[in-house]
This record gives sequence, structure tokens and C-alpha cells, in this order.
Amino acid sequence: MSETEQQQSVDGVERAAIFMMSLGEKEAAAILRHMEPKEVQRVGAAMAALTHVTHEQIDNVLDEFVQAVQTETALGLDSEEYVRNTLVEAFGVEKAVSLVDRILTRPNSKGIESLKWLDPRAIAEIFRFEHPQIVSIVLSYLENDQAAEVLKHFSEERQADILMRIATLDGVQPSALQELDEILERQYAGSFSLTSPASGGKETAANILNYLDADTEQKITEAIQKYDAMLAEDIQGLMFVFSNLLDIDDRGIQTLLREVASDTLLVALKGADAEVKEKIFKNMSQRAADMLRDDLEAKGPVRLSEVEEAQKEILAVAKRLADDGEIALGGSGGDEFV
Repeated sequence: MSETEQQQSVDGVERAAIFMMSLGEKEAAAILRHMEPKEVQRVGAAMAALTHVTHEQIDNVLDEFVQAVQTETALGLDSEEYVRNTLVEAFGVEKAVSLVDRILTRPNSKGIESLKWLDPRAIAEIFRFEHPQIVSIVLSYLENDQAAEVLKHFSEERQADILMRIATLDGVQPSALQELDEILERQYAGSFSLTSPASGGKETAANILNYLDADTEQKITEAIQKYDAMLAEDIQGLMFVFSNLLDIDDRGIQTLLREVASDTLLVALKGADAEVKEKIFKNMSQRAADMLRDDLEAKGPVRLSEVEEAQKEILAVAKRLADDGEIALGGSGGDEFV
């Protein structure tokens, strides 16, 4: 494997882990304090899993960071832009986006912000006996993947009810905010304040469903369909599934592949349709495509849950790239960017 191929095989989170492990404990801790909870968990897990890191990989990661610093100077420049560019170069876009937002705009963690540091099961326990409308508001403020993890800890019946309320959420009543304020004050002895309106709506509901396993997703969708078939259809129409990669143009697929770890792609393609596989193969170099085909043939059976997890991870990257305007999920002929 060439140096370039070796460097590309290490994704943004792994590069961040290698970078952090090459720092002293004090310096690494100072960086971690600026990360949001899921970032700490992901980078921490990657650091713990590091094995057989070569000198070349360490040199590549450090060179990326040094080059980024050397090509910019804080003098006469927008410091926020400097921080953003440097971290993107050092850690990759996926890792840097959320980290940059945290460093530049992070408020004191209180109220609903403090929930982002809690385990999903703990959040579910806090609101287990609260009205579903309150739960729907909370999940609308959390990031979609965290909201999905919290939702898993409710009963099937409550899952569908909560998601329906998220899908139909249109503004938040003052009485609901007051009740939420009281709940959080009991838990944290701190006042609750909203820095942005709850997202809510059908798209938020669809995004949360995207992060659930296929079985849970199907049960919730079927339950919603019994109550409101049109709403269920609208939500399903907004969901982004692995076969939707066919709607992304070739340049977008190439951008996506640069952000996806090779191991994740391999597992995801084990459960993909032939048409999706060919879409991926044709947007790789001939050598890389041949190697991936060989790896797919050689790899033994993979649990369906592992395939689904890998596919959802890739879809999450695609949605993030679309949100950043780097790819269009509507395909080459689509005018809509999301």
C-alpha cells in the first residue's frame, strides 16, 4: 500500500485518536474539555482501540497538523476561520465540524445542554414518567443519533407516540417549556434556557428513525401507520436509506468515499444491492475497486446488525456532507440541496 493509500485508509476519528495519543496527557485533556460528549466517546473509544500504529501513520497525522499550522497565521486573519481550517486539516471534516462549533460557540452546560453529557439510558430514566409531549420536545433538541438512542429505552407504544409528536411539533407551548424547566431544575438545580427553537417536524422524525435499527424502525413506522397512514408515508418519504446512494451523483459519491473508513464500507456493502455496489465500484480507481471486490468475496458472513450499523454510519456522513453543501442527495439532476 502506498503512503497516500495508507493515509486515506485512516479516517478522521482515527487520525484524531493518533494525534491525541501523541500528545502529553495534560495537553490531550485540555483538548477533550472542549469536545461535546459524543465526540469524547468516539475519540476515546478510538484511542483505546489503537493497536499496531506505525511510525508512518503517526508522522502522516502530525505532518497534516503541522502543515495546516504553517500555511496559516493568526495575524491579520479571522481567528474563527483559522481555527476551523486548522482542525479540518488535522482531524478531517467529520470530526472537525462538531468540534469547531463547540470551541467557538460553547455555552456553559446547563439545562438541556447538560443532557448531552448523559448516557441515553439516563436521559430516558429522567423523563420516563413525563408526558410524551415533554419527551418529544427534549428529543427534538438533542442531536438525531442521541435522540434515537434515548428513544430505544422507551416501550414500543411510547416510541411511536413520541415520534408522532416530534413529527407534528410546530412550536412549543409556554406551559410545556415551564414544565420542562421544572423537571430540569429538579435534576440539576439550574434554570433552563433555549438558545434555539426546537427543530421538530417530519424531517426530524425521519432523521431519528434513520439512526434506529431496522426492526425498531419498522415497528414504529407500522404503529404510526395505524394512527395516521399519511403521516407515516410522509415520514418514510423523508428517510434516507442506503439505496438512496444511487441518487447521489458520481462526484458526490467520490466525496463521500473519501470520508468513509475502508472497513466500514466493506461491512456496509455486504448487505447492499448489486446496483449500489456497482455505483461504489465505478467511483473508485480500478485497483481499489478490484481490491474491494476481492475483500467482499473473501469476507465471511456478517451479522445483519453490523451491516445496518455500518450503513447507517455511512448515511450519517452523507447527510452531514449534504448539510454542508458538499454533496446533493437528489442526484445529478436534482436541484434541491439538503
